Amino acid sequence: MGIEALLVFPLSGIFLILFANFLANLISYKSDNERKREPYESGIPTIGSTWIQFKVGYYLFAIIFLIFDVEVIFLMPWAVVFKQIGLVAFIEILIFLVILGIGLLYAWKKRALRWE
Repeated sequence: MGIEALLVFPLSGIFLILFANFLANLISYKSDNERKREPYESGIPTIGSTWIQFKVGYYLFAIIFLIFDVEVIFLMPWAVVFKQIGLVAFIEILIFLVILGIGLLYAWKKRALRWE
């Protein structure tokens, strides 16, 4: 496989994405009215300003939850083949869990897990 193949695949992918977006914009139905620009949530019109500030702690809490949730997904295939993989893989998963534990301790120390 030459350099041509390395260039053809990314360029053709970019071209197909751009062409699909162009085609969608060309043939899609467009309506422009005032009701379309109104803020809308749960079927109730908003009262007052819709720009409110959220505490960054909620965001950090959600990110930490997602990180540990994804790590559990990595543990599932390991648990399925636990008996066949041997001692080396067991030591590797222990190292993985220790690193996760250090991350959890760090988040705990920085009070990222407090819900206030």
